[in-house]
Amino acid sequence: MKIHYDQQVDALYIRLDDSDIIESEEVKEGIILDYNKQDQVVGIEILKISKRIPLPELKKIQFELA
Repeated sequence: MKIHYDQQVDALYIRLDDSDIIESEEVKEGIILDYNKQDQVVGIEILKISKRIPLPELKKIQFELA
């Protein structure tokens, strides 16, 4: 998994695996899901992220396993 923040366009992208993206769908305004050929979500893009999450909080991303 890779997480990338692009400050110039104010977007956060979470890439779940390296499979090819076949289709993308905006499921809610500014939330885009990328799908592979098995129709699995392989990427999540969140536009205007700084309006959704304060940037200092964004820098505190934590990964948890249940």
